[in-house]
Amino acid sequence: MTDATPSSTSSNTEASPSQPDASTTGSNKNTAPKKRMSPRARFILRALGLLVLLIVAAWVLYYQFRGKYLESTNDAFVQADSVTVSSKVTGYVDQVLVADNQIVKAGQPLVRIDARDYSAQAAQAKAQIDAASASEEAANAQLAEQQAAIAQAKAQLASADEDARFATAEVERYTPLAASGAETRERLTTLRNQQAQARSTVAARRAALDAAQLRVRSLQAQVRQAQAQGETAKAQYDAASVNLGYTEIRAAVDGRIGDKQVRVGQFVSPGTRMMTVVPTRFYVSANFKETQIGIMRIGQPAIIKVDALPGVEFHGHVESLSPGTGAQFSLLPPQNATGNFTKIVQRVPVRVAVDATPEETRAFVAGLSVTVEVNTIAAKDELRALRERNSESNATRKEPQ
Repeated sequence: MTDATPSSTSSNTEASPSQPDASTTGSNKNTAPKKRMSPRARFILRALGLLVLLIVAAWVLYYQFRGKYLESTNDAFVQADSVTVSSKVTGYVDQVLVADNQIVKAGQPLVRIDARDYSAQAAQAKAQIDAASASEEAANAQLAEQQAAIAQAKAQLASADEDARFATAEVERYTPLAASGAETRERLTTLRNQQAQARSTVAARRAALDAAQLRVRSLQAQVRQAQAQGETAKAQYDAASVNLGYTEIRAAVDGRIGDKQVRVGQFVSPGTRMMTVVPTRFYVSANFKETQIGIMRIGQPAIIKVDALPGVEFHGHVESLSPGTGAQFSLLPPQNATGNFTKIVQRVPVRVAVDATPEETRAFVAGLSVTVEVNTIAAKDELRALRERNSESNATRKEPQ
């Protein structure tokens, strides 16, 4: 018993140094130094925070004074007023003078149609013109002859009038002489017979003159008829010449050939689509939301970005605004007077002119997608004035009567 106690105590005493004291451990934890942020890190954080605040403030100021006036849309496309080339006459295509995608100038021949039928029609009309001209000349010659005949008839009538007056004077002179017996009654009878014959001659000459004059009217009518026939033939010749000219189809504008469908030997009729000439002068058709066009006006500047040319910007300006939304001009306009109406933001087509030369826009192709941004800041005063007038009007309505 006596020997066991000291050994136990000794073992306990020897094991205690290896176990940490609870009080000592807690004291060490409480007295351990805390890690503090360095002044450099605090400076960087404060600088970043200040920079963020400055960026936010700058963005707010930019938006208030400029950004909210920039209206953009990606619902925009490159457009060109393409010209469809078609035939005005019927016939077989004799020559196709252009190739696909070829650049052409205004007035350049594109297609030739077999012109032999129209040449024959023009020649026939020209022959009718010559025939009508010959008929007119013949009628004029007959009219000149008739004028001479009239002059002759007038002279003969004048001679017959003189003979009749002379015969009447002789009868008047011999009548008292025959009554007194100075002259025989046979002489007076002869003179009276001569007087009657002279009067008959006068009547005949006058009738011949009237007939000659009536003949003049007939010949004048023939001249007018020949002239009318000549005018008709000339009109037919002009029509044949026009059709003959239509057998050679020319480009109406400068541009490039697209959608060429015509082939040599093809039979074409009026209205047959042959090809399309796409002008080299392009514009942009941008479809803005109805909430974006409130202060959009003609002439406002625009920036155009073409998807096919990344990193390249083109300048332009608003050329015109459509008088209606796209839905109004669709084939089947919407009928919203129904019970299941759902409001949809409408879009208004805006035409934007590209302020660039054809050389700068040579990579443009009709139908390309673009992004358009219009600066409407020039109309901000107009919007402010409208709001002020609206406020004054509302205040006037609310005032008690």
